Amino acid sequence: MTLSGWMVMLLSVGFVTGLTVWCIYRVMQEPEAPAHMHAQDEIDTHDRE
Repeated sequence: MTLSGWMVMLLSVGFVTGLTVWCIYRVMQEPEAPAHMHAQDEIDTHDRE
């Protein structure tokens, strides 16, 4: 593999790894679930009478 191929591969893998770490960090920093989030059975869609 050429040097440019290695650079593209390393940049791609590094970007995906960095994005994954950043997403996990953001999720873990949330102190508790926001009040506006509800479970599926708590959502009233008003489609039943």
